[in-house]
Amino acid sequence: MAVKVHESLAGVDMFAALPSGIIDELVQRGSTHSVGAGKVIVQQGSPDSGLQVILDGTATVSVGGVEVSTLAAGDYFGEISLIDAAPRSATVVAGAEGARTFSVSPLAFSELLDAHPGISRTLLSVLTARIRRIEAERA
Repeated sequence: MAVKVHESLAGVDMFAALPSGIIDELVQRGSTHSVGAGKVIVQQGSPDSGLQVILDGTATVSVGGVEVSTLAAGDYFGEISLIDAAPRSATVVAGAEGARTFSVSPLAFSELLDAHPGISRTLLSVLTARIRRIEAERA
């Protein structure tokens, strides 16, 4: 199972440029969760924070009750909350076949960054590119 999680994370744009050993550390610091069809993965406004990557299945993202996107394997959400620990900005619900996710908390992620400060620049580049892409899509 850990190998599949490692391979899945290595294929995510946020982690693709990280050395394999750091992805292994990330896998050790996180956990996997299985969520049944139609079950809430995260609730808008909830104080929980952290990154989640869809490993298997699908999920829908809603803001203010309006569906804004569908996520599939390799997609992720909660990346901003790794940094600011603010309440969730959207509700994410598992799709018809359910979803399996990998999650990492802000504390675990912070510890990884403290242990490997050089990866911060790589992650910032990916995250800012993602924000710019989302802004362009909404424009």
